[in-house]
Amino acid sequence: MANETHIDGTIATTDRLDKTLAEATGLSRARVQALIADGAVTVDGEPATSAKAKVRAGATYAVELPPPEPLAAIPQDIPVPIVFEDAHLVVVDKPAGMVVHPAAGNPDGTLVNALLHHCRGSLSGIGGVARPGIVHRIDKDTSGLLVVAKSDAAHEGLARQFADHSLTRAYLALVGGVPVPPSGTIDARLGRSDRDRKKMAVLAPDSQRGKHAVTHYRTIKTFPAASLLECRLETGRTHQVRVHCASIGHALLGDPVYGRTPAPLRRLLRDLAFTRQALHAAELGFVHPVTGDELHFISDLPPDMAELIERVSGSY
Repeated sequence: MANETHIDGTIATTDRLDKTLAEATGLSRARVQALIADGAVTVDGEPATSAKAKVRAGATYAVELPPPEPLAAIPQDIPVPIVFEDAHLVVVDKPAGMVVHPAAGNPDGTLVNALLHHCRGSLSGIGGVARPGIVHRIDKDTSGLLVVAKSDAAHEGLARQFADHSLTRAYLALVGGVPVPPSGTIDARLGRSDRDRKKMAVLAPDSQRGKHAVTHYRTIKTFPAASLLECRLETGRTHQVRVHCASIGHALLGDPVYGRTPAPLRRLLRDLAFTRQALHAAELGFVHPVTGDELHFISDLPPDMAELIERVSGSY
């Protein structure tokens, strides 16, 4: 059965209807606008006709929420480390090898399947679909921290922070060679490669394609043939750390797409059965979109990367 939210009493008459209802219900403004267009919002029992209309003092507004449309993905009891959770969002420490969202070739076994099981009964309909709100992603073979929205209010607030680049995100990357200088900023536009549409590439600064991308890197430790970098993201583009590091001649160890690992290190990766890029989303910080609390999380290196670094530091 659909739920209703009533707003009674005196309401300020200076705000638009969609803004007022979004603040009162926790829904996004886009969601409220769609509900108004569908005739699901009434004013004193009559259908609201415009999202731009000013609210009326003393009027009763009702929002009828249809049941969320089911997502094709099915809940699956898949263990996933939960770092933080409340009614609005969940922060997970994704293991390497787990895809974030179902897609062609990966219909199940994803983080979304795991969260549909874990959060059953407590998920809001993000955009009218019963699914966790995937606000950002990390690659299948990258481990580390990821925040997922459980309510429309959280989804909209987190999306706004990602859009204005106000979050804190840092990755640990084990790369080949030793960067010179040891720290710096990579400001290079990223877009689809002309040679391989499945790959991303650095584009010319004046290109009309792609997106502006900035990575700040710092060398934490150097080894005979490799370095451990901290990469702080100013933007969050697809494969950003992997492509940016490769663009300065220091591709991630184990990256099968953007770099060729030196022969001695390739042997070490085979010995350790290390079959992914050596990249870990180690730090995530943001303002809680509902409570306003400052949240900050740190994830330790997973065992496979920790062992790889130990072996590299010991000259294999």
